[in-house]
Amino acid sequence: MSREPEPETDEEPEPEEPAEASSMAGGCVLTALAGAGLGGAYAASPALAVGAVWVAGMTAMWRVARSVPHAANPAPPPVSEGADDTKPQFTIVEDREGHCVVQWARGATKP
Repeated sequence: MSREPEPETDEEPEPEEPAEASSMAGGCVLTALAGAGLGGAYAASPALAVGAVWVAGMTAMWRVARSVPHAANPAPPPVSEGADDTKPQFTIVEDREGHCVVQWARGATKP
């Protein structure tokens, strides 16, 4: 029994649409729907449309303000044990007027 070779096709597979384009298309659809809804509210009452914009803006600001973490203690953390035995990680040396060189050390211990 012999196998017959599969017929070759000249068609190339279609490239898949990137996820970014799909997200952008979804955002455009949602923006169009929101604009249509706002247009309908404006047709009913301009004051209603202005109120809807204010409520949407305040809701967005409230959500952003709640998502920012609070800095209850902006002080750096305490020094861990054994950290006193290390010298500074860098030294600034001024070799001539207005010219500084930074010398880095990788947490070496003091002699």
